Amino acid sequence: MQQPPGFEDSRRPHYVCKLQKALYGLKQSPRAWFSRLSDRLFQLGFQSSKADTSLFLFHHGGVTIYMLVYVDDIVVAGSSQSAVDQLLRALSSSFPIKDLGQLHYFLGIEVVYNSGGITLMQHKYASDLLHRAHMENCKSVSTPMSVTDKLARDCGTVLDDDDAFKYRSMVGGLQYLTLTRPDISFAVNKVCQYLSKPTDVHWEAVKRILRYVKGTAATGLYLRRSNSTLLSVFTDADWAGCMDDRRSTGGFAVFLGPNLISWSSRKQPTVSRSSTEAEYKALANGTAEATWVQSLLKELDVCQPRPPVLWCDNLGATYLTANPVFHARTKHIEVDFHFVREKVALGTLDVRFVSSKDQVADGFTKPATRYMLDRLRHNLNLVMVKIEGECKQGS
Repeated sequence: MQQPPGFEDSRRPHYVCKLQKALYGLKQSPRAWFSRLSDRLFQLGFQSSKADTSLFLFHHGGVTIYMLVYVDDIVVAGSSQSAVDQLLRALSSSFPIKDLGQLHYFLGIEVVYNSGGITLMQHKYASDLLHRAHMENCKSVSTPMSVTDKLARDCGTVLDDDDAFKYRSMVGGLQYLTLTRPDISFAVNKVCQYLSKPTDVHWEAVKRILRYVKGTAATGLYLRRSNSTLLSVFTDADWAGCMDDRRSTGGFAVFLGPNLISWSSRKQPTVSRSSTEAEYKALANGTAEATWVQSLLKELDVCQPRPPVLWCDNLGATYLTANPVFHARTKHIEVDFHFVREKVALGTLDVRFVSSKDQVADGFTKPATRYMLDRLRHNLNLVMVKIEGECKQGS
């Protein structure tokens, strides 16, 4: 570190300036702001969630308040409106805050209210994304990915630097869109695998996803009111589906009662020698997610009536979770995946078999036909929302 030009101290040439206050725009400023906000919330009686550091909890005298913080965007939910108003007044004495009323828009996610619950959607964000790609007037398609054409690393002609930058920009934008659009998770995960060296074939695949988004921009994730707090996890894997390295793609969908709350579509880090092994690894990933959700629900004082139920459509993987004996087909599997067995043995996890036609997570591991996609959207509680005169209809 050196003294800034024009402000050198000839008597103390080895001294440097000490920053008294974090300046907006510097890398340290978000951390300094979060630290200051956290200290103030701790003074008001809040506790930081261990499952999610951006979540703060308040429980006192029958009053419950949850505060979710993302830099300077904050969502507050409480059991008492007067307690929430009191909290906002207390915070306004330390920070210049503005109460925007009922939640309608947060980090690009729109909240639409109805009598039965809420719908989370990203219609405006999807429209902006299409505008960035100059595809706002493109023709829509019924599926985000072709079921016949297989993407590979070396197919097509490598894009130049400008087009490669555009490819990465669009793929990054699509990744954020999957926050409320699980139906494009597999397709987006697939095109993400070619960020280092994209080709024109990969770019065509991205444009197909955008054309699908064009026709379904008003789609949102519906969350309905329910008294059920049972955790259900559907896991699936497509064995050796990658053409380049023969790794499998695993996916899971986590439901709290009837509502989808978490999902994933990701290529597994190691090659599986059998479909049972690939499914078993997907089970382990679903178990890890269920464990995290359980810890979060416990902090939110949401009781669980029974252990989470994991649904798998592979009998071998299902039997493997209850078989404590290592044999030739399983001894090579990494040890960290076998924590599923421990949870099953302790009774904190219930693994059950489900037929492939009822496997909700199937759409996270392979391309889907139009019929399969319509069924997936229905199972994942995705609905079309009325936008500017459009008719509302089920997916």
